[in-house]
Amino acid sequence: MSQEQPRKPDEAEKETVKHEDLVVNFQGALARKKAVAESIGGQVLGQDKKAPLSSESVSSGKTNITIGEALEATALTAGNRPVDYSDAAAIQAAEVRATGRTNIIPGGVAAAAQSAATRNARVTKEEEKTKLAEILADASTKLPADKPVTRKDAEGVIGAELRNDPNLCTRPGGVAASIAAAARLNQSHTTTSTNNNQNSNSLKQKLN
Repeated sequence: MSQEQPRKPDEAEKETVKHEDLVVNFQGALARKKAVAESIGGQVLGQDKKAPLSSESVSSGKTNITIGEALEATALTAGNRPVDYSDAAAIQAAEVRATGRTNIIPGGVAAAAQSAATRNARVTKEEEKTKLAEILADASTKLPADKPVTRKDAEGVIGAELRNDPNLCTRPGGVAASIAAAARLNQSHTTTSTNNNQNSNSLKQKLN
């Protein structure tokens, strides 16, 4: 009866490093989503509220907030709110910006949001309506492509939400607010990184 061969030290070390990278990436993504939530004055819901926010993961990290992460931040701040047509339009605009595709992706986050908004319009009981958290909790995994949020992305999403709202206004803590907050944080991060690089270059020139 053959026995399983022991793993080589280098193989075990590689698996350990891979696991640590996954943990760091998860913590960084969570910190970025929480930063968006806090930026728009929202309260983080559920178990994520217990996780500490690392300012380094946001302000001095190497990764900007993506559109998928900004959508997931909406699930943290407005997850208990039923999906309506303005939400669906904003989510579709965000998906288009993230993927570069102009059509709704079958089985994607925008398709799910549109279906939920249509269903909610027919449902009379509030507790039976599909909530934003059900659509956006794993938005990043439902997007075939993703990208850091820019000001132009925010403008497109805000416009979509405004046009489809009966009162022509965005929803506090909603999709547009999260995308806009992410864009501001990314711009601040870019500015900080640029200033740091300029200061570093200036110091090197003085030393030389």
